[in-house]
Amino acid sequence: MTHEIIDHTAEIQFRVIGNSIEDIFSEAAQVMTESFCSDDVSGIIEKQIDVEGSDFENLMYNFLEELLILFDSEHFVLSKVRSISIDKENHKLQAKIFGDLAEKYEIHSHIKAITYSEMYVKEENGKWSCQITLDV
Repeated sequence: MTHEIIDHTAEIQFRVIGNSIEDIFSEAAQVMTESFCSDDVSGIIEKQIDVEGSDFENLMYNFLEELLILFDSEHFVLSKVRSISIDKENHKLQAKIFGDLAEKYEIHSHIKAITYSEMYVKEENGKWSCQITLDV
């Protein structure tokens, strides 16, 4: 699995490539967290996430948005996506995530929103990839 940060004015944009759709969703969550917190976050708090979407892009948006809501409302910062299950036919996701309270870590930027700008989630030649843009 790989990811690449793309230079983008006033936003953070990145691509993730992996062997499965679950891989790219997990990695996208990690990259989003690393974009505002470079510390090694402890995984002492467990949460369950259940989201749905109308397609893969909407599912990715809703998943990352849920992580952003947890950060903004509960000061929860992600450490690791421990397990993730995606129903590709119905665009549903269930994930068990671990993290900690943000006040224990250095937060160096704030994500205002996940955007649909240039977003994609696709399978090509047996690999999954996505591109995400974060408004900072």
